[in-house]
Amino acid sequence: MRALRNLLDRMGPAFRPGQRFGRLYALYEAADTFLYTPSYTTSGGPHIRDAMDQKRMMMMVVVALVPCMLMAMFNTGYQAFLWVEQGGQLLNTWQADLYRALALPVRTGSWLGCTVYGALHFLPILVLTFVVGGSIESLFAVIRGHEINEGFLVTGMLIPLILPATIPLWQVALGTAFGVVIGKEIFGGTGMNFLNPALVTRAFLFFAYPAQISGNVWVAATPADGRSGATWLSSYAEGAGHLPGLTFTDAFVGLIPGSMGETSVVAVLCGAAVLLVTRIGAWQTMLGVLVGTALTAIGLTAIGSTTNPMLNLPWYWHFVLGGWAFGTVFMATDPVSSAFTGTGKLVYGFLIGFLCVLIRCVNPAYPEGMMLAILFMNMFAPLIDHAVVRANVKRRAARYVRSAT
Repeated sequence: MRALRNLLDRMGPAFRPGQRFGRLYALYEAADTFLYTPSYTTSGGPHIRDAMDQKRMMMMVVVALVPCMLMAMFNTGYQAFLWVEQGGQLLNTWQADLYRALALPVRTGSWLGCTVYGALHFLPILVLTFVVGGSIESLFAVIRGHEINEGFLVTGMLIPLILPATIPLWQVALGTAFGVVIGKEIFGGTGMNFLNPALVTRAFLFFAYPAQISGNVWVAATPADGRSGATWLSSYAEGAGHLPGLTFTDAFVGLIPGSMGETSVVAVLCGAAVLLVTRIGAWQTMLGVLVGTALTAIGLTAIGSTTNPMLNLPWYWHFVLGGWAFGTVFMATDPVSSAFTGTGKLVYGFLIGFLCVLIRCVNPAYPEGMMLAILFMNMFAPLIDHAVVRANVKRRAARYVRSAT
């Protein structure tokens, strides 16, 4: 490690502004600060010293995402083995060949076999996301002459987790590029975007390529081979009106089809504990989403419907189906695109929960309403904060007038 430090120190002067590689200083600085703690400190002027800087904050979010990533790999393999055992056929030839190779020493219940098979689907998407997104961020940093920040470190982890395992890699690359450029860079980069870049990626793929992003995990070669692998929310909304063969425990643990990292509420709760203990995730936002979801679902269930089965879905099922838990913990609490004030976070979260259930139930064409609800409220987060601040100003002004008289 000492040799690496010396190498970076020798290379450093050539990347300083005005030197031979001055235009590429952002790339050098990114590698240097990623490997080692910066040697320089802020000087002059009053400032607050805190051990939780941006880099450490992003790393803690990555740590919180580890349970979801492990579950994503395991459940992807588990669904594949279960699908084949039920008589289904894998979509691609290489998937079938890989299955046969792994099925010899392991069975469906093998944690190792499922995880290895799932990792061979998850990791290429993860690597491609970082290559495309990281390259775009580096390009914009070099053009602007700014340092490369750690914003995409979390975004690059989130994007694979909200995608299905069978999505084509070229769509992953295209969606990532769209999310980074349109969702963040055109607004100035990390800290300036008002939309969550990972959700912008998901929304782009959802509307541009609905067949691949619809939530199918494994697709049969012919309709006669068995179930299509659609998510339970989709099946329920399409008229089933019930959840055959699905228990609340399976949905809670995450042993169901869906986007790779969104199915397990247990894994999400582990990540939520990390975010709450480190105070990175806002509990007000999470509480607001929970209350908004529960009250709206209870109200719609009380109304009921004979033609729309989603209106009859019990309120507690909304917590364990689709991307509700993952969106509540990791998307709605994004410190950049969410509300900043304490009261604003409660209102912001409540409206996300309200809109999520409303979209799921009133418009069954979009059974996964969490993505659209968060993106919609991202646009109104500044307005919510403005209203909260103005209300506080008026209240303090009135208190000052009363005390003066």
